[in-house]
Amino acid sequence: MSSDLIKSDPSVMMGKPVVSGTRITVELILEKLAAGESIEEIIEAHPRLTVEAVRAALRFAAEALRADVVYPTGSVPR
Repeated sequence: MSSDLIKSDPSVMMGKPVVSGTRITVELILEKLAAGESIEEIIEAHPRLTVEAVRAALRFAAEALRADVVYPTGSVPR
């Protein structure tokens, strides 16, 4: 999960992954996209972001989920 644009530092935003050089979390970017905001609207609200940074946040999230392990807790309905 290496990206120069996404960093995690325990002294910044409690270690949540952020866009490098900002306090803008990957989580915030995902929430805004899920709420229907466009990349352009997000950048307008946070001028330190770039299209490349938003895409890096999406790649980071996808890679994090890909690496996640799911442990079923019960039977799965078919």
